[in-house]
Amino acid sequence: MRGKKRERIIRVLLDHPKEPLSKYRIAKEAGCSRTWVIELLNNLEDKGLVKNNNIKDIKGLFDYWLNMGHMPFYRAYNVQNPFDLLKKTDMRYAITTYFAESFTQNYLFPSRLDFYIMEKDAEKWHDLFIRHGLVGKGNVKILIDDPHVFYMNKKRKGYRIVSIPQLILDLLREEGVAKEAAYMLMEKKYNVAI
Repeated sequence: MRGKKRERIIRVLLDHPKEPLSKYRIAKEAGCSRTWVIELLNNLEDKGLVKNNNIKDIKGLFDYWLNMGHMPFYRAYNVQNPFDLLKKTDMRYAITTYFAESFTQNYLFPSRLDFYIMEKDAEKWHDLFIRHGLVGKGNVKILIDDPHVFYMNKKRKGYRIVSIPQLILDLLREEGVAKEAAYMLMEKKYNVAI
């Protein structure tokens, strides 16, 4: 859980880059103790990434998050019209990577539908997708991670997508042109040259 708490704190900071947040508010938003926040902020300040709870180096903070984070557990499926299934379900999800990027800035070809789900719903999602498709590498990747990935998610084009910082991280994990799209989003969201 230690890494998850650090990721939560970083996600909160990146979702509120211009807003002065107290350590108490960061802890509340991240769902962790103030002690965790103080420890991580001191560490990030030593690295020159933050100062007085404010981000100094956006790209550096994303690099730190990318290097300390882990790849979420996922299952892959091949399903025709997966968006039809998303429309019909009442289970919680948040789309990320290619489709979320195309809904946001429309740079990448959306070749695969990746989305986060709640761990408690994993079997229900699996049953739904095997009724309508096949298991294995395909056009859908269902990711299971800390529920905080849903923090500040938004509705775009009728679907829930992850927050911009989470999307940037997930695109950076993909490498290649996805990384290029992540830097473009970083420049737009944080008004910095990368």
